[in-house]
Amino acid sequence: MVPLRDENPVRVTPYVTYGLIALNILVFLYEISLPGPILENFFRTWAVVPEQLTAALQGNPQVSLLQEITTLFTSQFLHAGLLHVGGNMLYLWVFGNNVEDQMGHSRFLVFYLLCGMLAALAQWYFSAGSDIPSLGASGAIAGVMGAYILRFPQVRILTLVPIFLFITTFRIPAILFLGFWFVQQALYGVASLDAPAMVGMESGGVAYWAHAGGFVFGAVLGPIFGLFSRPAPAEINTPNV
Repeated sequence: MVPLRDENPVRVTPYVTYGLIALNILVFLYEISLPGPILENFFRTWAVVPEQLTAALQGNPQVSLLQEITTLFTSQFLHAGLLHVGGNMLYLWVFGNNVEDQMGHSRFLVFYLLCGMLAALAQWYFSAGSDIPSLGASGAIAGVMGAYILRFPQVRILTLVPIFLFITTFRIPAILFLGFWFVQQALYGVASLDAPAMVGMESGGVAYWAHAGGFVFGAVLGPIFGLFSRPAPAEINTPNV
């Protein structure tokens, strides 16, 4: 299922959401300009490499703890391919503006980066010995989605759904769309514990624990960052009965 848009108005221009999308795209354009060996070194320097973070936390003098902590943030702006960055930015475009509208620009930016950091740590916890770089905005965006489902569970998402050889659209409540997404990520994450060579980050695939962890952290942190500090536009326009 692919979200196209939500039926959820905003009151302010979501400058932070737009800025994050633009920055991710600019970094990706820089990535694709790099030759293969240089790009690999770039990822190993600025993405989270779990075994390096583990070594730094254990006090290995050959690994800089400050550098490894920095990667918890810089990795959020790196992507491994066009579909990777395109899919992430689509989800941020659909769900980010409303969460930013509720929290305000500054709090939303801190919330986004914090969710991304905690999501990266969740993935690291389950694969602390991996030497495969972990990167992408999906952990932070999962945090945005966790806040969204908490604040706007009934908002309908216009969704592209393939049915056999046909593709159609449905208006799906956020609680169903995002709930299904979260359960899927959690199940894949559990499966990766038993088959690390087949699914999950260990195979250079999807960091499912970053997704599931980011979603949970977003739902927990959302109210702390003002998710419910003011009524949503749809609530303001709804008359009392």
